[in-house]
Amino acid sequence: MRALDKEVVEAARRWHAAGHDLWWCTVLSTFGSAPREPGALLVARADGRHVGSLSGGCVEEDFLARLQAGDFRARAQVVTYGNGDDTLGGSRVRLPCDGRLEVLVEHWPVTARDARGTVADELDAYAEALQGGQLMERRLHLDDGRSRWALAEGMGPGVEHGEQSVRIRVGPTARLLVAGISPVSQYCVQFAQALGFEVVVCDPRPEAWEDFEAGDADCRRELPSEFLRREGAHRMTAVVALTHDPRLDDLTMLEAVRGDAFYIGVMGSRRTSEKRAERLRRSGGIDEAALARIRMPIGLDLGSKTPAEIALATVGDVVRVMRGR
Repeated sequence: MRALDKEVVEAARRWHAAGHDLWWCTVLSTFGSAPREPGALLVARADGRHVGSLSGGCVEEDFLARLQAGDFRARAQVVTYGNGDDTLGGSRVRLPCDGRLEVLVEHWPVTARDARGTVADELDAYAEALQGGQLMERRLHLDDGRSRWALAEGMGPGVEHGEQSVRIRVGPTARLLVAGISPVSQYCVQFAQALGFEVVVCDPRPEAWEDFEAGDADCRRELPSEFLRREGAHRMTAVVALTHDPRLDDLTMLEAVRGDAFYIGVMGSRRTSEKRAERLRRSGGIDEAALARIRMPIGLDLGSKTPAEIALATVGDVVRVMRGR
């Protein structure tokens, strides 16, 4: 959903520059069947114009009606929707399957200025986090709406919500670099695209591309190691090597550990992985700390046998690490 997040930020920038007060909404948590995940954004003006989504319909309608009625004037407040617990404006708002979600609503007057700077400064920080190569963390105090930005300490859930504060992780779209084409690669590309990853596929072998279905993936007919050497790997990048060809896979691992990728893995049996680790130590000269970053064998231990099952275990493990589990 990073593309939608960018639309929210850009709309907010335009409206702020035009002199509008803003209401900045962030989904904090969901329970049961909730349409959007924590971190989802919506920005609104007093006249009801808005960009973004919280639930796909009913929650937005209630929020905008209450906004135009004069509610939500506090700098920051948390509103709960769904599960039959709330009575909002005389009517209950229910989500599918008794879902429930909590929304952080921040009121940003056009002239607001405090220790954190201006509304424009806050929006600039969001834009930089979405476009840059680092995973950032916005820390907000609920009592007075004060916030500050810092480099995220590590991967984890998009939002951590306490009684007095909220931590929101903001970063670029998660990227999956598929190093080498194989039957497993085909399914990894499909799963990752369905999950919203930006997918890059690298393989220098012309024959490997025959009958390969890449969807919207960024296809590079080059060594994955060359791509990594030139483009690097930001903190929202996962690198998976899936060919069983040590010339391709080993070079990918040697280059991947030099970057900031949050996940690095290579396919192979335990015996193959032991031999690869020894090669990387001896020929690649990488130390134990770098070697420990590589998941060998790759993926969750699901007892996978088929290419689709191996891909499921691989992408599932990438998501697990990304969510800080």
